[in-house]
Amino acid sequence: MNRVAYMNGTFNIEYDTVETPKPKDGEVLVKIEYVGICGSDVHFYENGRIGDFIVDGKFILGHESGGTVVEVGPNVSTLKKGDRVALEPGITCGKCEFCKSGHYNLCPDVKFFATPPYNGTFCDYVAHPADMCFKLPDNVSTMEGALVEPLAVGLHANKQAGTKLGDTVVILGSGCIGLVTMLSAKANGASNVIVVDVLQKRLDYAKKLGANHVINAREQDVCKVVDELTNGRGADIVFETAGNKVTIHQTAFLARRGGTVCLVGLSPDDEISYNFSKVMNKELTIKSVFRYCNLYQIAINAISNGTIDVKSIVTHEFGFDQIKEGMDFVVNHSADVVKAVIKIN
Repeated sequence: MNRVAYMNGTFNIEYDTVETPKPKDGEVLVKIEYVGICGSDVHFYENGRIGDFIVDGKFILGHESGGTVVEVGPNVSTLKKGDRVALEPGITCGKCEFCKSGHYNLCPDVKFFATPPYNGTFCDYVAHPADMCFKLPDNVSTMEGALVEPLAVGLHANKQAGTKLGDTVVILGSGCIGLVTMLSAKANGASNVIVVDVLQKRLDYAKKLGANHVINAREQDVCKVVDELTNGRGADIVFETAGNKVTIHQTAFLARRGGTVCLVGLSPDDEISYNFSKVMNKELTIKSVFRYCNLYQIAINAISNGTIDVKSIVTHEFGFDQIKEGMDFVVNHSADVVKAVIKIN
């Protein structure tokens, strides 16, 4: 049988058992071992919706997943029983212009774990397309496999922004996505990485993981400090990862002339005041991020060869029977949590 943890109403987790799925043509059955708690899981848990995506009835959260193949379906030759894998959570159509051009993250018909109406991976077993299950090297754990998903977001953000050797980068927000964006920027050669937040514990963690400078926005004038740290030039790239209207507005003031702003965090507000005069005067490039594409293998390679130490972002671990406790802890102790994971087995 397959144990499942359902969200059934806000702030409520219920457990049940269902039939274990059978892998179809081109699929494998994966025993889930670790699932990361993502900000989107927390939003659904707290509010029952994110924008137009509304939870209706029982719903399984979780989309950052690592596990082991326990059964192989017909016409699968790339994986075998016992292979440990990271699961890329989106199943796309493969036929639209976005899929065919390699930008499958923009596929309008994607079926994405834990995005209504598609259930997630807070469960024992999931059947998933073999070509969306990436084999992990012997030196990469399934917990790290679960963290490939958020790392892919950070890698995609840096790809969008074009981070290169010697760049000065400002990252607004030092939560999980801010930190993987920072780790990715360092891996791409950024030489001066400045991280901004209002939570000192998170800033201390960013410094521990390699930030060159940290700024507490509650205690310092961010624009003034960045101006001092860059000798009045500004940052080559500004990443906004907090999804906050204040920090989004701030990006245009922190970027250098001819620089790039990359919007990564999702704001709860659809419309936000922005100084486009500053954008025009500086001739800024504005980029945005929606998930990622073609980056899972690159992320796994970066973890395997030691370029990026993604496991260092994990601060808390909870068991399968502690999912409600874990979700509540993330909600109520956001200042203390960088990344929490659920150990399923």
